[in-house]
Amino acid sequence: MTSARILVVDDDHNLRWVLETQLQQMGYQTETAPDGPAALACIDKNPPALVLTDLKMPGMSGLELLDRIRRDYPEIPVLIITAFGTIQSAVQAIRAGAYDYLTKPIDYDELGLAVSRVLEHFRLVQEVRTLRANLDRKYGFENIIGHSEILLSVLDTAARAAQSNSTILIHAETGTGKELLARAIHFNSRRRNKPFVTINCGAIPRDLLESELFGHVKGSFTGALAHKPGKVEIADGGTLFLDEIGEMPGDLQVKLLRLLQQGELEKVGAAAPVKVDVRFVAATHRDLRAMIEDGAFREDLYYRLAVIPLELPPLRDRAADIPELVQHFFLKAKQEQGRPELVLPSSLLPRFQDYRWPGNIRELENVIERVVVLTRGDEIALADLPDFLRRERPALDMLQLELPHQGISLENVEKELLVRALDKFHGNQTHAARYLDISRKALIYRMDKHGIRRKPGDGDNEEDASTV
Repeated sequence: MTSARILVVDDDHNLRWVLETQLQQMGYQTETAPDGPAALACIDKNPPALVLTDLKMPGMSGLELLDRIRRDYPEIPVLIITAFGTIQSAVQAIRAGAYDYLTKPIDYDELGLAVSRVLEHFRLVQEVRTLRANLDRKYGFENIIGHSEILLSVLDTAARAAQSNSTILIHAETGTGKELLARAIHFNSRRRNKPFVTINCGAIPRDLLESELFGHVKGSFTGALAHKPGKVEIADGGTLFLDEIGEMPGDLQVKLLRLLQQGELEKVGAAAPVKVDVRFVAATHRDLRAMIEDGAFREDLYYRLAVIPLELPPLRDRAADIPELVQHFFLKAKQEQGRPELVLPSSLLPRFQDYRWPGNIRELENVIERVVVLTRGDEIALADLPDFLRRERPALDMLQLELPHQGISLENVEKELLVRALDKFHGNQTHAARYLDISRKALIYRMDKHGIRRKPGDGDNEEDASTV
């Protein structure tokens, strides 16, 4: 960083000249001032990378100059020069915000090291600030794309909730951006400078989840060769995002409840609990209330987590946001795939809006990437879209629904549709799910919900189904 400009402030003309000469020989640009007011005028005109100032000067002292710089230009570091007999004053200057001090007579090797050290330190500080600003832009609520009323309502609640320490429970289908929302909450909270840690409760084997979450001590079980901090401990002071909380086993639900209630962490094999300060944001695609009724999820834990519940809408309920999302992912995919010339005609956007996107935003992004990669020409045509986007969907009135005067059970209608679709494709779940415009995972969830039994069958070697 030898091109940095340094302001030398000293009432001694000879010392000022020597310092300027030495710094220039080291490759630095220099400017000099004989006193504090002249130094402030130089800083006002063109702020330097570093100020090197004598401590004792007539009129405005080095300490007074330091105070003005710290007040008006806190990003400019200050090095103090002092006589050996006034080191106590130099220590006072350090406490007031000076980075370091040098004693007279000055050792010029020491000067070079001190200047290099302070400039590198503040370069790293600026780099961290830049990274933090980039993170703020990346994870701010404004980065969650869409302006539909239903989405903005959720984001408004989330932004207000971010300022508190209350636990938050996000309920949303898979692929809707639960983690993105959780990150935005963290980076807009008072904990933004502390860790944001995630753990997917459904992606870790049950026998390892406790150790991953709470950590363990050496020798607590076979293979525990060293102490290991868990995700909770790593998140101390920050936010822990518990994704797919509905998959957490019952015995761990009890331990999590204790943690939420008492703020105490119990490591596997530890003799005593450890105090932690963690803000919890949980998320699930499952119906936790139904799981409570079935005894699969603790009611007391649910209410501890759902102090502030957020319902993130599926993409099919945000049709107005789809064109904006399509353009965002299209530009991103073009850049990543090196196809800046590719054009997506606006006439194709209704095709994206008419589809229900059972895989939500994640599915939309993947489809657009696929189209960008596979399109041969410079303009995407209807033939370049996947079959399910090219297909004209039948209007709802073609179902010829008859609504009885006495009312009808929506649950029974859904169950009947599932059974008929499965019968139509001889139990083939993939074909039935595609026909119903939902994911296979969503189909299986609804089959379980309505007690539609799955059993080994033929077809495409998946399971076929029959009603209980």
